[in-house]
Amino acid sequence: MVKKLISRSQARLASISAAAVLALAAATPVLAWEPSKPVEFVVPAGTGGGADQMARLIQGIIVKHKLMKESLVVVNKSGGAGAEGFLAVKDAKADPHKIIITLSNIFTTPMATGVPFNWKDMTPVSMMALDQFVLWVNADAPYKTAAEYVAAVKAAGPSKFKMGGTGSKQEDQILTVGFEKATGTKFIYVPYKGGGEVAVQLVGNQVNSTVNNPIEAVAQWRAGKLRALCVFDDTRMPYKEKVTDAQSWSDIPTCKEAGVPTDYVMLRGIFMPPGVAPDQVAFYVDLLKKVRETPDWKEYIEKGAFNPTSMSGAEFRKWLEGAETLHRQLMTEAGFLAK
Repeated sequence: MVKKLISRSQARLASISAAAVLALAAATPVLAWEPSKPVEFVVPAGTGGGADQMARLIQGIIVKHKLMKESLVVVNKSGGAGAEGFLAVKDAKADPHKIIITLSNIFTTPMATGVPFNWKDMTPVSMMALDQFVLWVNADAPYKTAAEYVAAVKAAGPSKFKMGGTGSKQEDQILTVGFEKATGTKFIYVPYKGGGEVAVQLVGNQVNSTVNNPIEAVAQWRAGKLRALCVFDDTRMPYKEKVTDAQSWSDIPTCKEAGVPTDYVMLRGIFMPPGVAPDQVAFYVDLLKKVRETPDWKEYIEKGAFNPTSMSGAEFRKWLEGAETLHRQLMTEAGFLAK
């Protein structure tokens, strides 16, 4: 009889224990996806340029604030005007351990080269910011305004002045063509591998001007080596803190103010390979949101004079569709579409 009571008690305890385990399992949320190995962060451009700088800043912020358990490894794949990087991510189907930072060459490179790639071949994650373009000259040049520079280029005649930029048939050259059409000028366009090299070449007087992004030329501007003539946007940049001894970003007039009605902004966005799961995308959306909330990021955005617009999901996809249409129009007008 005693043995029977013990057996019944043990059975009852076992039943209670099993129920408790099931209840605990039901109450404990399933852990969201997160990387299980180092993540490759592809930069489809050379070192030192705006994309490379932003990627390495994101990497540093993630490490500093311990936002991800696994490491983020920056890899530059600049071949073919970024096509090497885009195809590497396109071919990494369903691999959540690979992300890429994109410029507007996500549109221009396939249009200009015919490489079998479209932004829809990847998974949009997040727009981090939009980047401005500034017309720069060497600080020792006699031109104090964009109007003076345009007058000098016109007076010299076609193809006498050199405009430096990143890549051929990419954003910088598209903007140069727009500048030429708006002003009746004609430059020799000199392509370089990255924005950092573009700024160095202008300091060395290898070209007469550039249309570099603010972050790519700010060090040389601050050092008094370059002069900013105008920003290619409808409104001035909002940042009023002095960068040089005399000027802030907001002190740079718009090119429209200078009689050059040309404007253009560039994407800085993050994508993943095709075929990744929604919870994997959600991880990076949340991660990049945390990055943008840090003081480090906000300081970088202001010092680099970025437009801080950010978006993800359906809103980002709609923006990309509109940007693709715009770039096709610009590339067609410039005669840059692959035949």
